[in-house]
Amino acid sequence: MSLRRLLTNVAVLLAVAAMVIAGFWQLHRLSERRDRNSTITDRSELPVVEVQSLVESASGFDVGNDIEFRPVRAVGFYQAEDEVLIRNRTYQGSAGYWVLTPLRLRTGDIVAVNRGWIPHAAGTGTAPAEFAPATGEVQVVGLVRATVTAEGLQRSDPSSGVLAEMARPDLARLSQQLEGALLPVYVQLQAQTPSSGDLPVPVPPPDLGEGSHLAYAVQWFVFASIALVGYPLILRRLGRPGDPDQEAKVG
Repeated sequence: MSLRRLLTNVAVLLAVAAMVIAGFWQLHRLSERRDRNSTITDRSELPVVEVQSLVESASGFDVGNDIEFRPVRAVGFYQAEDEVLIRNRTYQGSAGYWVLTPLRLRTGDIVAVNRGWIPHAAGTGTAPAEFAPATGEVQVVGLVRATVTAEGLQRSDPSSGVLAEMARPDLARLSQQLEGALLPVYVQLQAQTPSSGDLPVPVPPPDLGEGSHLAYAVQWFVFASIALVGYPLILRRLGRPGDPDQEAKVG
């Protein structure tokens, strides 16, 4: 066997191995997605409880991972002056912001409420007056969501000053500019009494679809099978290894 033929064989085997690995990786991602969907479904079907009975302000900010997507109720007064916009959020393909508004509970603690999405044109560092929260006592029902911090190469928000916009709902950063104890989770609003009108638009519940992981896995396994079956047929057509006449033609 010529060196060229040997290197080709090795390259094909490596390509097949990479395809198989990619297929199993997609199956792993599918399993993770199904586990997450099951967790969301199980937690979101639990009874609605008062948010302050589920989590305390003294809890660590990682507590949200254990109770995320639980349905909760919060009653209190919005602190419009402490509202921040979470930039780079989309709704039905349109760019905009999430409106994150602190809600002071009857206990004195504060919980951040994601009141929903507003279009990008409406945001000028702060939400316009027409999107201001209710001034009286409100009752909010929604899902518990965990704090989000910068990961990998993402840039964190400035560590000092009062921010009118943030890149993500980072509750530890938000707490720095609030007077009072902030709960280490935020509420993704689903319903409010009294109603807040058409805008902000409540953020939709998490997507429970399985994505394209299974289809991608099948594709990778099909590609690997084609290579495993097709390449030997090509070799056979070109001639068996060691045939001097054929080696002279293809080597």
